[in-house]
Amino acid sequence: MTARLNRRIFVEKTLCGTAALAAVTSAGASAVTPIAYAQAPESKPRVPRGRIGHLEVSRLLLGGNLLTHYTHSRDLMYVYALTRHYNTREKIFETLALAEAHGINTLVIHTALGVMDMLREYRHKLGGKIQWIICPTAVMEPGLAEFKDQVQMLVDEGAEAVYVWGVRADDLVARGQPDLIAQAVEAAKAKGVLCGVGAHDLRVIEECERLKVPADFYIKTLHHHSYPTGPKPEDITAPYKEIPGYWCSHPKETIELMQRVEKPWIAFKVMAAGAIPPSSAFRYAIRGGADFILAGMFDFEIAEDVRILNEVLAAELKRPRPWRA
Repeated sequence: MTARLNRRIFVEKTLCGTAALAAVTSAGASAVTPIAYAQAPESKPRVPRGRIGHLEVSRLLLGGNLLTHYTHSRDLMYVYALTRHYNTREKIFETLALAEAHGINTLVIHTALGVMDMLREYRHKLGGKIQWIICPTAVMEPGLAEFKDQVQMLVDEGAEAVYVWGVRADDLVARGQPDLIAQAVEAAKAKGVLCGVGAHDLRVIEECERLKVPADFYIKTLHHHSYPTGPKPEDITAPYKEIPGYWCSHPKETIELMQRVEKPWIAFKVMAAGAIPPSSAFRYAIRGGADFILAGMFDFEIAEDVRILNEVLAAELKRPRPWRA
């Protein structure tokens, strides 16, 4: 698709349906015929919502990794190129609109190259309503000058919330500087925006709780290890050791710690970057105490993932952790 996507085409494609069939015309050329959604918008499966501060947030959030082509595809390097070719700018807009149509009202993404231009166009030119929770990727050094500048930019652009990137938070705790996480949260909140903390390393949450960091929410990994390439017990030789191919080294300990945490918890990497089916992943995360699930989804996965989450939420779940949002 080489022509720029204007509002008329965008509305036609997203309100009538983002899926399309190729039909051969009498002249032999191919044409694309939109397929209408199977249900009217008001009867379409919707996603229940919770609250983070003053924000009403869908229990299923759209993750930004696939939209920025960062697929966490382990050693399958061709997948990066495949995703980049599939998720064109126009396809990303369609994906955002489809998420909204299914009741997913919040996107979580980081400040990768070109992201803000894309979001600005979707919101201001195409009329998108999806909320933004964005993490600055700025280097976090004493004084936090670059971080503060990026937060101010995000506030000016209209981000509904920000958070400390898990990559940065993990590193700060490993370096013995968790106080910078606290300073970052306080700096962001001083600008009038909700601020959370992301983490892969469970020690980040431990330190934030110990220091009473005034975060509004946590974004913490959670997935089980029952998948073919998952870690074996003998692989985990030390606490919090990172092993390629998974993102939650201690799920049991994560669930136990989060039982004592009163802040809303957005669980991410619940499918171990595509290695765990959503039915298993969502059930494990919700039963484990997560208040929200953050999932990277291609456009063709959204409807099914919404259906699965609704089924999980409708079942009688024995959660050791009360809902915190």
